[in-house]
Amino acid sequence: MSPDPSICRTDEGYFLAHSSFEYSPGVPVWHSPDLVSWRQVANALTSDDQFPAGRSSASRGIWAPTLRHRDGTFWLITTNMDDPRGGHQVYRATDPAGPWSAPVHLTELNGIDPDLAWDDEGVCLVSYCSWSHGAAGIRQVAVDLASGKLIEEPRWIWHGTGLSHPEGPHLYRRGSWWYLVIAEGGTERGHVVSVARSRGPRGPFESAPHNPVYTHRGIRHPVQSVGHADLVERPDGTWAAVHLGTRPRGGTPRFHVNGRETFLADVSWAEDWPHFAPAKARVPLGQRDFEDAFAAPALDLRWVSPGARPERFARGVPEGVVVGHAPSGNGEPSGLFARVAGDHWEAEFVLTPGSADCTVALRLDGRHWYGLRAAGGEVTAVARVGQLLTVLGTRPLPDSPVTLRVRSTEPTWNGPDDIELGIGDGTGTGTDVLGRLDGRYLSTEVAGGFTGRLVGVWADSGEVLVHRARFTERRA
Repeated sequence: MSPDPSICRTDEGYFLAHSSFEYSPGVPVWHSPDLVSWRQVANALTSDDQFPAGRSSASRGIWAPTLRHRDGTFWLITTNMDDPRGGHQVYRATDPAGPWSAPVHLTELNGIDPDLAWDDEGVCLVSYCSWSHGAAGIRQVAVDLASGKLIEEPRWIWHGTGLSHPEGPHLYRRGSWWYLVIAEGGTERGHVVSVARSRGPRGPFESAPHNPVYTHRGIRHPVQSVGHADLVERPDGTWAAVHLGTRPRGGTPRFHVNGRETFLADVSWAEDWPHFAPAKARVPLGQRDFEDAFAAPALDLRWVSPGARPERFARGVPEGVVVGHAPSGNGEPSGLFARVAGDHWEAEFVLTPGSADCTVALRLDGRHWYGLRAAGGEVTAVARVGQLLTVLGTRPLPDSPVTLRVRSTEPTWNGPDDIELGIGDGTGTGTDVLGRLDGRYLSTEVAGGFTGRLVGVWADSGEVLVHRARFTERRA
């Protein structure tokens, strides 16, 4: 789950940010020296002033950031879909690892997907997706970033090529041309990248003759729905783009379960127009395998929550981390979750429930999850799909600590995978399976929305002690 990627380059390498939606802390920030290996260095939005946790419903919250670096300062602009003070917000930091500033709200602008660029006089231009009086396209306005005030009236600069949903603009200068790169076609199977150019950053913009310049629609490629691209120049003068895409699997209509992910494509130039090569790699944002005994003073950056901010309900102790029950304004569980990126994998949580009722679950959203609930001296495998809540199997709760496992396996039916829910049998590797479910019901094609699966633990009541969490991707 790493959609809407935005990238910039400094002398220290490449830095990337992507959407985080309802999860807090928000907006993961990554660093790479070479566009190959990546390490998370921050979550930019760590306070309620930056992103009020637990107020956003599924797939809302923080959308489509743009990350830029200028004169020693990193700039981040994004849209909070639920902030009454104004959706577009600007943050700054001298170190991408933080701290990031309090937000400057662009209260006079409506829309999504804001971009930052500076003209030759140093004036900041915000380009963004807008709908107004039946028109849809890209608008632009000069902004004072210190105050959030507009310097001029917003103006339309391009309505795209005629496809639906022109959005995700990014504006760059290359040589004597300014390029406006946008997404069109919607963020589903018809997604494309389109480009226009102008001699000045304010236009007028002419459409590329080979638009859309990048799409996988209608072709047999493992990566589909490509779009929302952000370009970057390498030190040797070659160019690349990060973009979102999905990896649908299983039978028709095929199902993607990890949400929209980040991919890398090479970009070449001919007659001063960009040409994209097919997606060549999924950007490895995070470790494929990890084990966390929660021994560090602070939680690892991978842990996020759809409810209250993690520090509100989780505290470290010598034996691990205590996760408490913490209601949130959006009704979602306040739990510790990690994003799932692999195709087939196993996750386990070793915990002591004590008197708490707790759940280890694979979650797409609050209405679509499979889990193991420890309560009343029993472990129960539960599936939530829409309005239906089904019990799959029950076992007596073993002596503590207990190991609860969630596993993605090869599919039995027509889906992308099957999900097994089970209890460790005490041998260290064996599992007493309580239920096996079709993975299609935890896919975007079934549940809708923009996010992918996360795996984690929450307390339904009381406090649970989590000794260790482990995630292992099973490679083909």
